[in-house]
Amino acid sequence: MITRTAAAATAVLVMAGLLSGCGPGATGTADPVAAPAGSRIDLGPDQHRIRAAKVAAIAAEVPAAVRARGTLVIGGTADTAPPLSFYATDDKTPIGVEYDIATLVADTLGLRPRFEVASWEQLFVGLDSGAYDAGFANITVTEERKERYDFATYRLDELAFEAPKDAAGWKVTGPKDVAGKTIAVSSGTNQEKILLDWSAKDVKAGLKPVDVRYYQRASDYYLALQSHRIDAYLGPDPTAAYHCAVSGRTRIVGTLSGGGSLTGKIAATTRKGDGLVKAYADAINEVIRNGDYAKVLARWGLSAEAVPRSEINPPGLPRTSQ
Repeated sequence: MITRTAAAATAVLVMAGLLSGCGPGATGTADPVAAPAGSRIDLGPDQHRIRAAKVAAIAAEVPAAVRARGTLVIGGTADTAPPLSFYATDDKTPIGVEYDIATLVADTLGLRPRFEVASWEQLFVGLDSGAYDAGFANITVTEERKERYDFATYRLDELAFEAPKDAAGWKVTGPKDVAGKTIAVSSGTNQEKILLDWSAKDVKAGLKPVDVRYYQRASDYYLALQSHRIDAYLGPDPTAAYHCAVSGRTRIVGTLSGGGSLTGKIAATTRKGDGLVKAYADAINEVIRNGDYAKVLARWGLSAEAVPRSEINPPGLPRTSQ
């Protein structure tokens, strides 16, 4: 069984070529250290995160009760894989680009970030109950979620189909390419919605439906890919590209936007009407302006997913076709 530590045991993340070098049809490399020379990041617990300065005018937008508390309670996950949100090599410290961006926002608001790690499902329970002031966990804006949450965008959402390396000649460009295939996905995600929508379109076209399998932990789908129990896994492109590079056993056979027909966007998420979303958007726009945002994305090899500005509640992934 792959442990959380083993999933992050590649103690050095080679940024140049690692996350961009495993695009459609690429084979990746078994040894990230042998990738093209680039900046390296220790995946240990001592992250030395990039920090931002407080901006008083933006901090004043935070509701008085949160300002008085002095902390920003941030819900996150840690069961994915680098570079999004995962456990460091000590098997207990959550790290990744999601935590770095959340830290920049808290700093700009003059608040101390307090991270609470939860499962994907419990993350939304915490937001609904008000236990978390924000969710930073690769959360995509969707029309359904906008009914209950407010969003301030901070990154583009790209998805990828990751398949065993020996899946020769298979490329995914649309619904017909996954008809009859066994595809794994995480429950409750926007990629699940897209996959179910594609399967429905296949059936309508007289093709076989997708055999959808569910995995919530990266280690589980890694094993399923390795044993050929699934044809592919549909998940975030950054984690798929990282796994291609470090395992040498898989390749990306197709990519798409997490917004389906729209440009998908990842966003800071808060309970609707909590009065925090404008402060989050203004804080994100401040760190975009001063360059701290670009430094964080570059640190994790995600510069290609940068947004020019944060948007509040933009158009999101449409509802799944029935």
